[in-house]
Amino acid sequence: MAWVYLSRVVEGPCAALSALIDSVGVVEAARAVRECALPDVLRGATELRRGIDRAERDLAVMERIGGRVVTPDDAEWPAWRLLGLGQLDPEQDAGAAMPLVLWVRGPRSLVECTERAVAVVGARCSTGYGNQVTGEIAGELAARGWTIVSGAAFGIDGMAHRAALAVGGVTVAVLACGPDRPYPVQHDRLLAEIADTGVVVTEYPPGCTARKHYFLARNRLIAALADGVVVVEAGMRSGARNTVKWARRLGRPALAVPGPVTSAASVGCHRMIREGEAFLTTSAEEVIDEAGPLRLSLPGTVPPNPEDDMSGDEALAYAALPQTGSRLPRLLAEQSGLTIPAVRAALCALELGGLVACDENGWYRTVPQAARRA
Repeated sequence: MAWVYLSRVVEGPCAALSALIDSVGVVEAARAVRECALPDVLRGATELRRGIDRAERDLAVMERIGGRVVTPDDAEWPAWRLLGLGQLDPEQDAGAAMPLVLWVRGPRSLVECTERAVAVVGARCSTGYGNQVTGEIAGELAARGWTIVSGAAFGIDGMAHRAALAVGGVTVAVLACGPDRPYPVQHDRLLAEIADTGVVVTEYPPGCTARKHYFLARNRLIAALADGVVVVEAGMRSGARNTVKWARRLGRPALAVPGPVTSAASVGCHRMIREGEAFLTTSAEEVIDEAGPLRLSLPGTVPPNPEDDMSGDEALAYAALPQTGSRLPRLLAEQSGLTIPAVRAALCALELGGLVACDENGWYRTVPQAARRA
């Protein structure tokens, strides 16, 4: 309830509030916001809506539309995907904060469907050429098991979603409005179809209408939830370039499809390629070459006592996990003395090493491979 209340108070990313939650916990942060017992940096951001507590009503709306709220304490929270946002400096990258919560519609786990994902974005006023190329690239990626992430807008975004659906693939629509408000309205049926087979996700609570700065904040989530960003058609002032900026900040590869030199719809793509902001790409195969999964060289065997090879935050987080049962990141932070972001980063590293996993109850130790062979 505290997470949901705070999500409505700030409606979008708020680095100062995220820092307060990491410091004192979400319940205490919600109390401080209600009572305005806040540092100056948070007073202005929370003043307008701190008296509005619609948490129960918002949860009822989500239940009615078949949705759910995913918080950083939930197993479905895409911690590994969003980790980079928590490492950015909000003073240098305005709006770089982690989302407080994610409002989700769809039958699939957000973690599972973004395990292998590519964002495909571009011009709203797309051409026949752009639609054709988008259909070919997004369709082939989806047919190969890659999730297509986009913003459900007119033009390239909508074409990317439809191409994935046409081949029976998975697609994720990231909205710049509440989960109960289709935007654009003309994509009502498209979003309903995505919610039936994939995922519709937003950081804005029910009832929120789309605003210009919401789209810029939404772009960082599109980049964060994917292994790379592909731009198909972009004008000189296209918002797709903002998504590419976030991809580069997060260490994700950015790719752009060239178009006819006479086409104003491809000027932005050509500029990004020329200035080194994006790699040139013409096919799904080339996208996979750049955005394919990182293959780590892990040891062939796991020692009987994995803690012997650990140090720092990973050792503290692993030691706080019980031999049996699960723990949520907040409890692990309390027991290990680490901050919650440090715990999440350590758990992601341990998961890559096959030492921990998570389910609906939290994080738990896995049986080491050496022990299984024994």
